[in-house]
Formats: sequence, structure tokens, C-alpha cells
Amino acid sequence: MTVDEYAIALVGSPNSGKTTLFNWLTGSKFKTVNYPGATVEYSIGLSQARYGEALPIMDTPGTYSLVAKSPDESIAVQAIFEHKTLGACPLVVSVVDSTHLVRHLLVTQQLIQAGFKVVVALTMTDLFRAQAKRINLAKLSQLLGGISIVEINGKLGGGIGELLSVLRSELILNQRPKVEKLNWSDVDTEKAHRRASEISELVIENDAKKLIRDAAKETAKLDQILLHPFFGLVIFFLVMGTLFTSIFWLAKPLMNFISDGFAYAGQLVLTAAPNSLWSSFLSDGLLTSVGSVLTFVPQIFILFVGIITFEDSGYLARAATLIDKPFSKIGLNGRSFVPILSAYACAVPAMMAARTINSKRERWITLLIIPLLSCSARLPVYSLLLSFLFQKDSSLKAGLALTAIYFASLGVSVLVAGIVNRFLKMQGQSLFMLELPIYRMPRFQNVFHAAISRTYSYLRKAGPAIFCFALIMWFLTTFPKYDVENKVERLSASYAAHIGKAIEPVFTPMGGDWRTGVSLITAFAAREVFVSSLAVVMGVTEDTKTSQQENLLKKMSGARNQQGQPVFTSASVLGLMLFFMIALQCLSTSSVAMRESGFRFALGQLVAFNIIAYVLTVILVQGLHLIGVS
Repeated sequence: MTVDEYAIALVGSPNSGKTTLFNWLTGSKFKTVNYPGATVEYSIGLSQARYGEALPIMDTPGTYSLVAKSPDESIAVQAIFEHKTLGACPLVVSVVDSTHLVRHLLVTQQLIQAGFKVVVALTMTDLFRAQAKRINLAKLSQLLGGISIVEINGKLGGGIGELLSVLRSELILNQRPKVEKLNWSDVDTEKAHRRASEISELVIENDAKKLIRDAAKETAKLDQILLHPFFGLVIFFLVMGTLFTSIFWLAKPLMNFISDGFAYAGQLVLTAAPNSLWSSFLSDGLLTSVGSVLTFVPQIFILFVGIITFEDSGYLARAATLIDKPFSKIGLNGRSFVPILSAYACAVPAMMAARTINSKRERWITLLIIPLLSCSARLPVYSLLLSFLFQKDSSLKAGLALTAIYFASLGVSVLVAGIVNRFLKMQGQSLFMLELPIYRMPRFQNVFHAAISRTYSYLRKAGPAIFCFALIMWFLTTFPKYDVENKVERLSASYAAHIGKAIEPVFTPMGGDWRTGVSLITAFAAREVFVSSLAVVMGVTEDTKTSQQENLLKKMSGARNQQGQPVFTSASVLGLMLFFMIALQCLSTSSVAMRESGFRFALGQLVAFNIIAYVLTVILVQGLHLIGVS
């Protein structure tokens, strides 16, 4: 077999250190793909060259047992038993958290009984002071039937080379294991737990037991505060508020640097070929569009850093537990928290993460409200509109306003979930159980690499849409009178102007004109395209003295409709933010919703959210006008 025909699977419970181990094994050279026939993502990569001959490694979804009880666990089980392209795994690494040895040895015992060739990777060993006295590896190996066991230090990468050497020695490429799926009863599971408890007592030495107890005591002390019914929620909102506020003010220097760089590049292009269509496309179309979106990449990166830090520190599991009781009031439980938090980054993986919810009713409600959470694609739009509202104020005010928007989106989603829960006839309520890991300090390198990977994934998804719409919008705003030197005259006579003016009556009640209308329509392909489209239709020009964003803000301040009234006012900008908060303007999200819950669900969600967003925006803008807010 070649490396394209098999993979060594990492199998373990959530929070066992499995993904950290995978990152150490593969470095940054891995790809995230969908499991064949499903939408759940998993990763496959080659081990790092510095450790010798490359081995293909597969990071499967976390599972507490090989007797699957959720869609995610089903994918993990299917991936190792009968992967559609790789077949059964010739070798499996059972990832076991040393601090939760009893619970995590269940999967190890099941893998051995199913017939797999197994190597145990013992993680979280940095919680013990003396490695030689932690766990009697020889005795543990003997009790598990003589399988190989390697200790892994997740913080420093200790044991990675040894693990790969063991895998090479254990791997027999021309031999597939004769495995069979388990049909374990509850009695079998209970026997395995008792056996794991006996093994744990025999192999953990006294000083190691003391260190585990000490770590557990420290965790328990912190949990008395962080899981407190009142103070825990206060701390949670403060933590999230700090994250959302920092997205705005911490990223500002980098945003200015990127914006200035694109403005300078655009000016160089125009200087090199002043009257060329190619230079016009590159400068006024491509660089303006791409630059207006890439300016907000630092904010998106900071958002990912925050979410990943919560995951790695163990706080994410606490937050899910904390939210469980309030969520129960709206027909959800703590298991919905992870997809909902993920939705702040992107609704697509968030909908995939909802597959871990056992109850069909809870999964349906979660899928329904995920698009209402303010994802990273909305961030460029919010940032631009808030910059317009707070041009003369400090970035702190804009940051606080951004925090309010994020919490408002959560409030809207909770309101919708509560209403739907009251009238939904679908039955099914699941029990929320989640293993709380010991608190640990996140490793900066892993957090940084993971954030870079997710940011790159976001750009890879948004890039093609931005390029295509940059080309389309440049064409529509440049032709037919492309030879007119005056940009205002050329724009007013363009195809975009004719299309926009035809649909302008729809957007006038929202306080907009044809330019905002055209930009909103293009945003249905990808929300962040709104900013780039607006930059093009507003005729933003490159100027080395001011940044691209400053130029766009100036254009917005001076924009007038056909009646000579300002287009962008406090009322219309607030209306736009409300529209983007509720409207479903992401074809990728609708596509995943259709795969997860069917065509009728996806179509109903798309139509309902956009109609509600439009109606509420009109009510808000017109209501503000009635009370004298322009």
C-alpha cells in the first residue's frame, strides 16, 4: 500500500489531546476535508520529515465509545472500520489522557477487542512532575495485552519521534486487520469501566495519584467561581465582551497598515498606466475590492485566537456547562453551545458541529438559529459601518458597540429559539453530559498555527467570490462609457447605475439608494463582498495620502441620493447593521443547511430570515425618522 491507500487513525475522547498530538505529528502540512458521504470535517496529513519516513495520519472526530451515540461518533467509527476510500485502518493510535485514565481506557479496550492493531499515546503527561514515576508503562502494556505505549508531552512535543518510530515498527502495510464492529451492551460497557478502574489502580503510582488529585483540587477551586450560577455568568459575559472589544481596537494598527499598502499599490498601478483599462481593473476593481476585505483579516484572526484559546484552556467546556440551564428554557442544552460559539467564526462548520447533538428537535432548533449569530463574514461590514458612526470618537466606543452587536445577535437567536420551541411539535429532549478537562495553559504556538489555518481557510473560501464580484462590479461600473475620464459621469451612466436605479424603490424605505441596493444584492453570495462592492460603486480612488478605508468613509459621508439627501445617516447605517444581523446572505450556509435538514428547511430559513430582516429594517429606519433621528 502507498500513502494514498491507507492512514493511521488517531482515536480518542474529546479533550484528550488528540488534535494537539495530530498537530505535533504533521506540523502545518495537513488538509481538512469532509468525510465521504457526510459533512463532518476531519484532517489527514503526513508526519513531519524531520522524524523520518512520512506516515499518513488521520485525526478522527472525538468519540467516547465505539458504540456510536451521535452522528460525529458514527463518522469516527466508520472512518476506522470502513473508510470509503482508505478501507479499515491498518494501525490505530488510541489517545488516552493520563489524568482521565479510567474513562479514556474504555475506547482502548474496545479497539483491542474489535481486532485493531493498537498503539497507545499517553497525553497530558506534563501534569506530572517526574516522568519516570508517573505511570508504570510496562505494567499498563502488560494489562492491555502487550501493546506499545508512548508518553507524549503536548506542550513541548516530547515523545513524538518515539511514537512515529513505534508506528513504523508496528505497521504492516500489506496486511489489513480482521476487524468487526462491536455490539456492546450497557453491561459490557460497565464491565469495561470496572476493568479500566482496576488497571488505573495498578499502574498509577502514589506520587502520580497525588499530583492528579492536586490538579483536580485546583480545577475544583476555579470551578467554584467559574461555574457559579451568578458569578460564572458574569465572568463569561466579561470574557466574551473583552474578546469582542479587542477585535476592534487591538487590530486597528494592522488594519491601517494593510489598507495603506493596498492604497499605495493601487496608486503605483495607475501611475504606471494612467489611461489603461487593465490598470483601471487592477486598481479600481481588483485591488480596491480585495484590499477592502483583507483590511479586516486582523480582526478575524483575533476572533479565531480567542475561540481556540477557550478550547485549549478547558474554559469552553465550562462555558457549555454554564449555558446549559439557560439554554434549557428555549429547548436546547449545553451541547448546542459549541456550534453556537463556532457560528461566531463561520456558520458552515457550526452547522456541521451540530451533528453531535443527539436530539433531532434540539439539532433542528440549533441549525435554525446558527445563521443569526454574527459570523466573521459580517465583521468587515460591522467594522465599516461602526467606523462611519464613530469617525470622530475613540476606537473604544466602536469596540463596545461591536460587543453590543454580538450580544444582540445572541439575544435575537435566543428569542427565535424560544418562539420556535414553544410551537414546534417535534419531540425529543437529550441529556447533556460533558467531560470537564483539567485547566491548562494553552500553548501559544498551537493556538497561533490553528488561528492562521482557520483564517487562511476563511480567505480561501471568500477569495474566489471576491475576485469574481470584483470583475463583475468593475465591468458594471465602468461600461458602457469606459472612455469618459470623469469617474462620476462614467459611474452615473454605467450598467450598475441603470440596474440599481431600477431596483432603488425596494431599498429606499431602508434609507438606501441604488448603490447600497447593488452592494446588498452582491452580498448574498458572500456578506463581506458588500464592502468591496460598495467601494467600487462609490468610485473609491487610490490616494497615497489616505488609506483605502478613509477614502471609502469620505465617499459615504458625501453620498447623496437623487433628492440631494445624505444616503448614509445614523438611521440608515443602524438599519444596515440590523439587516446584516438577521438576513441570511450566505449561499454556502444555505447549501449546508439543505444537506443537514433538507431543501424545505433551507429554503424556508432563507426566505423567512431575509423577509424579517427587511421588514424590521424598514420599521427601524422609518421609526427613527419619525422621532427626528436622521
